[in-house]
Amino acid sequence: MLDLLSTLRRSAMPVRALVAAAALFGIAEGSLRVALSRLLRAGLVERDGPGLYRLGHAAAPVQRRIAAWRELDARLLPWSGGWIGVFAGHAVRAPSRGAQRHSERALRLSGFRPFARGLVVRPDNLAGGVTRVREELAALGLAPGSVVCELRELDPLSEARARKLWDADDLVMSYRRHRQHLDASARRLRTRSAESAMVESFRVGGAALRLLAHDPLLPEPIIPATERAALVDAMRDYDAIGRASWSGFLSRHGVRHGKAPATPFDRLAIPRGGLR
Repeated sequence: MLDLLSTLRRSAMPVRALVAAAALFGIAEGSLRVALSRLLRAGLVERDGPGLYRLGHAAAPVQRRIAAWRELDARLLPWSGGWIGVFAGHAVRAPSRGAQRHSERALRLSGFRPFARGLVVRPDNLAGGVTRVREELAALGLAPGSVVCELRELDPLSEARARKLWDADDLVMSYRRHRQHLDASARRLRTRSAESAMVESFRVGGAALRLLAHDPLLPEPIIPATERAALVDAMRDYDAIGRASWSGFLSRHGVRHGKAPATPFDRLAIPRGGLR
């Protein structure tokens, strides 16, 4: 349900629309209402009047991270060879199990990988540099007291090891595979019923968006940027098809909706039932 709520333009969705959408995916009304109650307790959704729901404040940081898929290139700068490191083991106090999961998720979403005991790193190639990365990590739930800093002039062996923390070949293959899936699905959707098109566009587009939302945004020469850009272009085209597939359903329920018809929010970063 967070996926549909994320499409709204500062509006709310009636529970009847959420029930109808869930039914398309074989989710019973009772199960949806249980999940909705859990999301309310977690602050991921909020009531906006009787039977109306919108995204909650607790969902905003992850939602912003996911919604940025359209302008990934704008987040990138030419890489000078530096790194950003996070000493996660230097937290003020040992976090709870839930807080630890949030911290790990923040680092994963931001493209960090373990480099040494207590230290994770990523290339320093994002707009805003370490200051912006520090702010985004904090908003995503990084453990308080973690040290976020620049790392410069690694020795040659450490530099080579750092560049191999990501499986670049596998990532490139994933870009190409999802692009092929989008193209094939776009052709199929022309002959699908309205309901089938809604379901397929959600699932196929959702898989591609999951990859983009978790993309580490690696620079050249670690990975060829053209492969990621090609997937983003394909997703923009596919998003227009998905938007058309979902717009009639949302309009029938009187819901104002944004450009993206179905961002698979809960599959990307938040498990069913909310943050745990």
